Amino acid sequence: MNQFQLLQTRRFLPLFWTQFLGAFNDNVYKNALVIFILFQGNTLYGIDTNTLVTLSAGVFILPFFLFSATAGQFADKYEKSMLIRYVKVLEVIIMSFAVIGFYLENVLMLVTLLFLMGVHSALFGPLKYGILPQHLQENELVGGNGLMSMGTFLAILLGTILGGLLVSIPHQGPLIVAMMVILLALLGLMASLFIPRAEPADPQLQIHWNMFTQTFKTMQYAQENLSVLIAVIAMSWFWLVGATYLSQVPAYSKDILGSNNQVVTLLLFMFSLGIGIGSMMCEKLSRGRIELGLVPLGAIGITLFSIEFYFASQYFEALALPQGQMNASQFFAMPGSWRILLDLALVGLFGGFYIVPLNAMVQRRSDPTHRSRIIAANNILNALFMVISALGTIEMIQLGFSIPEIFLSLGLLSAIVTGTLFLILPEFIQRFVVWLFLIKSEPKKENQK
Repeated sequence: MNQFQLLQTRRFLPLFWTQFLGAFNDNVYKNALVIFILFQGNTLYGIDTNTLVTLSAGVFILPFFLFSATAGQFADKYEKSMLIRYVKVLEVIIMSFAVIGFYLENVLMLVTLLFLMGVHSALFGPLKYGILPQHLQENELVGGNGLMSMGTFLAILLGTILGGLLVSIPHQGPLIVAMMVILLALLGLMASLFIPRAEPADPQLQIHWNMFTQTFKTMQYAQENLSVLIAVIAMSWFWLVGATYLSQVPAYSKDILGSNNQVVTLLLFMFSLGIGIGSMMCEKLSRGRIELGLVPLGAIGITLFSIEFYFASQYFEALALPQGQMNASQFFAMPGSWRILLDLALVGLFGGFYIVPLNAMVQRRSDPTHRSRIIAANNILNALFMVISALGTIEMIQLGFSIPEIFLSLGLLSAIVTGTLFLILPEFIQRFVVWLFLIKSEPKKENQK
């Protein structure tokens, strides 16, 4: 089945919209809160606004460390479509309090709600990827994961843009944001009502409530199969790379390009567009199967175009305008602007080639009785790598690295990290060689026909 035909089926479409609306809502609220804190000068217990924004990012990630292990147990023990609906009801309740928080301009309440939205996302993660292999055939997993990945990054981009636009509306902006996030939560709940049943994988499982011991045990599940463990680490590296790009593009646009928020949006759009296209192309390039040969291809592209992005930045000369004043039309007129946009899109494109087969691989090769707990382990490791991204970036900036030099370092580190993983699990390279041979021989077969 063509991946777009999945969007016509009840076993996939409601889950896609539930996931898309949830990610969209997260990012509308997160970015609206960041701008509300930064530009309205709101503080909490005397903490300055920049520190508070950084802490807010940590507040959203913290629940992935605290609750992913428990979420994985619930997803394996109980029927998943029912749990998804409960999680969506929780989202509606959380977002209903946003009206009060924004009306009172109570930063503590708003940050607490951000933490609770992180809890919502931590609970939803093992469910959405754990249910896919139960509803999709093996030859549909790559296409399904490609659509989910495309939807996730599109939701991040659109949510970030919409949250910033709405909260900036004079006088009523914060309340409009509050009404929007409630509406999105309700739409997500409605979509979840149509998700078909997915029988529990391990109904006899005893729930262990100690989050710390269970987190350690959950991580052990990921180590049972070497190929699954390597895939989980490889995916977490992707999230480190992605988090670094997404967090540094605004400062790169302002400090290196001398441009305004229009160009920030343009750069983020190109990166997200690249990931979306790359994710969608995986099914065609894989011929419907889980093709691990695409992972080295993606890793090579991420490395090469991260390095090329550095050199493109070196040759770009900003206009003689006050810092952060160049708009999108002026940027397009500059020599080298298209090179920067193309490099960023290609980093995203090869990122799509890289991440989609890994997701499908983990879903296919995990033991079905604790598949959701392995996905929970992946979420924990993803969160850890994103924290490493933030701390590493801060340290590099303090050491005097420019943002293009951070991207250059990221490309070089990607070669080292992914190369090491491929040496540990040579199957990736073997499949890459086979895939190249099949691609090369395909035109000859067509000519013979």
